[in-house]
Amino acid sequence: MLLATLVSYLYQDGVVFELLQASLLATALGVIAMVLTRNHRKELQKKEGYIIVAFGWFFMALIGTLPYLLTGTIPGFTNAFFETMSGFTTTGATILNDVEALPKGILFWRSITHWIGGMGIIVLAIAILPLLGIGGMQLFAAEAPGPGGDKLHPRITDTAKRLWLIYVGYTLAETLLLWAAGMSFFDAINHSLSTLSTGGFSTKNASVSFWNDQPLIQYIIMVFMFLAGTNFVLSYFAFKGRFSKIINDEEFKLYGFFIVALTLVTALFIYTQADLAASSIAHPMVYGPLESALRHGLFQVLALITTTGFVTADFTAWTPLLTIIFFGLMFLGGSAGSTSGGIKIVRHLIMIKNGVLEFKRTLHPNAILPVRYNNRSVHQSIVFNVLGFFILYMLSFIVGVLVFSLLGLDFQTALGGAASTLGNVGPALGDLGPVHTYHDLSLPAKWWASFLMLIGRLELFTVLILFTPFFWRNR
Repeated sequence: MLLATLVSYLYQDGVVFELLQASLLATALGVIAMVLTRNHRKELQKKEGYIIVAFGWFFMALIGTLPYLLTGTIPGFTNAFFETMSGFTTTGATILNDVEALPKGILFWRSITHWIGGMGIIVLAIAILPLLGIGGMQLFAAEAPGPGGDKLHPRITDTAKRLWLIYVGYTLAETLLLWAAGMSFFDAINHSLSTLSTGGFSTKNASVSFWNDQPLIQYIIMVFMFLAGTNFVLSYFAFKGRFSKIINDEEFKLYGFFIVALTLVTALFIYTQADLAASSIAHPMVYGPLESALRHGLFQVLALITTTGFVTADFTAWTPLLTIIFFGLMFLGGSAGSTSGGIKIVRHLIMIKNGVLEFKRTLHPNAILPVRYNNRSVHQSIVFNVLGFFILYMLSFIVGVLVFSLLGLDFQTALGGAASTLGNVGPALGDLGPVHTYHDLSLPAKWWASFLMLIGRLELFTVLILFTPFFWRNR
């Protein structure tokens, strides 16, 4: 908030005092909390871990509403909470119809919520969730904290520092490249904060389609969307020169395959049907129809598979087949250990491998056929965990659709809204599509969407376990 206050002062946007008030109030609340709990026990058990993660994110969103409420830029607590939760969970769904009318300090605060939330997820997924044994993330324990030669670093704090360094480095690199490519410095830093967190908040009402006549800007964003959707541990290995780790990583190879295959399919439809370009937002063909088709196809595939949610065109105005493909991408998600949302590719990979082995087990019931990932045998408990996560995810999606329907959304909008908020994507289908906002949702629907964003971002188990009676028992 102090950074946003500085930006507000530099641009003289008229909300310096209000942002400073928000900063001081947040600081005061933090100091009071620290003083009241100064004699707490230092030991951290699994139960406390769940509580800290879930309530930490919730209270972070509560405090994050202060800049919006004190400046009056977002009317109503529900709207401010929705926008903040969307920011910290890197969903990118917005209730704002005119983003460009906001003061610069508030725009920067929106982007900062993305950036903080994105890094929080990296540290959570790689450093903390494996210790809690949540959602199949134990697969990471082989590459993240813990002793051994292939580990990132034995201590969680040092792991977090290395990841922060990579995250900050990527952010600075993208900012400078976008600035050099023709973006204003303010737009460049905001879009970098949104891209690396796979968030999707933009400083323009038209999102990245504002720069449809500047392909270089979009290509730079695509590169960093791809990196943000990749396991950050692989980035660490790349900087160490251990490229074999990347080449041999099964999740990375499947991630690349999905992107290439789906881009070719999307580009083919755009190229062969000229009316697709006309039905999109603004779709100038700077370097000809083939380049334009490939660029817009690749951009939308990357934006959805990484759950970033930027748009260069209204993909729901394309063919029904492409709409269905993009809807499916909302469930795919990027790599585990990235800032992307969704189910994650590694889980799909484990489920596919286990499904294939079930055929073999049927033919050879006495054979021992373990699931193997990156040439390592995956423990059966992890396979069960992944299957359990997938079932819980789909149940959460179905319940999400039902509740949205009860709250008055039509079928297509309810489907898209549930998939998008649970997967932290942003743009959805129907009345919540790429050229619409979440502004017209009822207040209960906004609270429900905020809840789906939170459980989707925190790997379901972390939040939903708090609703079980046995969690709160002493024994």
